[in-house]
Amino acid sequence: MVREFKLPDVGEGVAEGELLEWHVQPGDTVEEDQVVAEVETDKAVVDVPSPVNGTVRELLAEPGEVVPVGTVIITFDVEGEPVTESDQDATADTETAAVSEESATETESEEAVAEESSGTESSVNGQGGRIFAAPSARRLARELGVDIAAVDGSGPGGRVTEADVRAAAEGGEAADAGSDGGGKQLKSAVSRIGDDEGDGASGDGQSGDSGGLKSAVSRIDDGDTGGSADASAGGAGAAAQSIEAAGRERTLAAPATRNLADELGVDIDDVPTDEMRDGEPYVDEAAVREYAEAQKQAQAADAEALANAERAGEAGPPTTTAESGAGPDAVEASEGDRREPYRGVRKTIGEAMERSKFTAPHVTHHDKVDATALVELREKLKPRAEERGVKLTYMPFVMKAVAAALAEHPVLNTQLDEENGEIVYKADHNVGVATATDAGLMVPVVKDVDGKGLLQLASETNELVSKARERSIAREEMQGGTFTITNFGAIGGEYATPIINYPETAILGLGAIEERPMAVDGEVVARDVLTLSLSIDHRVVDGADAARFVNTLKEYLEDPTLLLLE
Repeated sequence: MVREFKLPDVGEGVAEGELLEWHVQPGDTVEEDQVVAEVETDKAVVDVPSPVNGTVRELLAEPGEVVPVGTVIITFDVEGEPVTESDQDATADTETAAVSEESATETESEEAVAEESSGTESSVNGQGGRIFAAPSARRLARELGVDIAAVDGSGPGGRVTEADVRAAAEGGEAADAGSDGGGKQLKSAVSRIGDDEGDGASGDGQSGDSGGLKSAVSRIDDGDTGGSADASAGGAGAAAQSIEAAGRERTLAAPATRNLADELGVDIDDVPTDEMRDGEPYVDEAAVREYAEAQKQAQAADAEALANAERAGEAGPPTTTAESGAGPDAVEASEGDRREPYRGVRKTIGEAMERSKFTAPHVTHHDKVDATALVELREKLKPRAEERGVKLTYMPFVMKAVAAALAEHPVLNTQLDEENGEIVYKADHNVGVATATDAGLMVPVVKDVDGKGLLQLASETNELVSKARERSIAREEMQGGTFTITNFGAIGGEYATPIINYPETAILGLGAIEERPMAVDGEVVARDVLTLSLSIDHRVVDGADAARFVNTLKEYLEDPTLLLLE
């Protein structure tokens, strides 16, 4: 039997994921819990396991495709499974295909056997031949109601592409519009009004001497004749109408259709449609593309009309970026520039940074500390830690010092509950460690820092940082932080202005430990100096609070033996 597998909810709040890689191919035998794919969400990269023992039947998503949670991405052939409604449909399709195969010629049958043995994905058309189609083209055909077996493929070897499916869908709509059958049909007309089309051709009173391109999206029912029909017949003097948004409050649409609307900048509730499902308006991808194209043509018409008016000396309002067909924040790319999608983990990081910076008023307090004793103590303990299989860095010392300073200055271990108008003083000391990864900055959180020793902190921190860089860290391992440390000095740097990991109220930046001249007992000597940059949310933490916290932190770092008392 056929078992459909939908993209699972791989984390709370995750609505979609980008398919990075398939680990299986159609025909492969899989076991339950075997990894079949890698998916990147806006949190991390996760492995998707097989839910059953069986054989891979079909892959319904391609690498690089963003798939909403709940969308079927793969199907399996499983023995002993109960027959479901979808299984019965699949069985019926298989039986129909078998009948078509029997009606094929012997040569075609031999070719079909050869194709099956090579593992190439194919299907049988109504003429007894075989066609090839990518999983994305098959899915699109199902969404648009197109019989993929009737589509002529333009790809290599006659492979059916998404463009072929869309062309078939548009061709079917055109045929339906030209028939005498009942029902309403969504139509789009784009016509050029030239000098020879006469005055008064446009219903809005525009004269024919300005030569603008106009676009119309209109509903045509059984009683619609005249101007619109004449326009579809290609007659001169056809009336061009302005685009009117539907403005519905609710619209039914497939997840892929909604994603397409977002990509094209279209409000799906504005897309005209006469199709109804369960008593609600239903919009498909073809309608979204048609409406988006109509908008684009209308914008181009406006720009062209304005240019014509300016050339004729009739100055109009200045053209904005939006009027020219691009968004106000669009970036023009020059030759040699490279673009890559802004999504997934990178987009999540950007949105979090934006929210923090524009929500919490940031103030950064800078200072430096004589870390000579800290350097000496770490060098002394480093071999002992290596004997126990632990790499000892400066981070565990700083984390312990931060926890001790937070105990004395709890206002920096807080979160602002804006909804209830309260400052929440956190009981736990959970320290996040900002980590640079290929996908951007991640913040694994070490819990209960104040209750752990240096070696345990070092071991846990190293493990979490490694998992973050390998993109295998769990979502819960990056949650629950109360204070964050970022070590930009590991890359090179002295001072910075770190952005707070909202909704926390403080973040500590560490510069590089370097030898610098310092005055000690009236003499200038070389000392190991660590620079500190503490950013605070000034709504909750005052500058004096920040200074006192840093002074306490310096005491522990200048004499790390004090940490033995913690």
